[in-house]
Amino acid sequence: MKEDTKKFVGRSTRDLTYVAMLAAVISVCSWIAIPATVPFTMQAFGVFCALALLGGRRGTFAVLIYILLGLVGTPVFAGFTGGVGVIAGPTGGYILGFLLCSLVYWLITYLFKNKPFSIILGLTAGLILCYIFGTAWFCVVYARANGAVGVGAALMWCVVPFIAPDIVKIALALLVRKSLIRFVGE
Repeated sequence: MKEDTKKFVGRSTRDLTYVAMLAAVISVCSWIAIPATVPFTMQAFGVFCALALLGGRRGTFAVLIYILLGLVGTPVFAGFTGGVGVIAGPTGGYILGFLLCSLVYWLITYLFKNKPFSIILGLTAGLILCYIFGTAWFCVVYARANGAVGVGAALMWCVVPFIAPDIVKIALALLVRKSLIRFVGE
């Protein structure tokens, strides 16, 4: 493997294995769901764990692999679904928002040298960006199918009920990181 490719993809078989394992963890977490307009899933927890354990680069690749698996039809999204139709649907923006979350996390932890503060800031800022992107996407897609929906209503359906659970998911991911980081390495 060329050196440039190694820098981009991963440094070792171990890195690639961790990326694949965390993509699988995100998939399994997305199947744990409580149905709603936007389903309550543990998917965000899987994303937070991938980022907190693997760091920005490897964690972003895990999230990207998860999304690509879903795009090609593998049933990795909530409700054992997959395919372009899920991404094109009203909740698809939140799935794509996880990639934005990952990129923001990567940037923040890179700039602040992966300190505990930067990990929390990165996960929180990434989640907020995911909320913004996903809600904007929801408003556009929902309006096409059902008529216009106000941003306030979309926030009440898609964001407000998830804030407290997502804070708990971040805290749990930080606990998982604390327990497992010595095995995964930074």
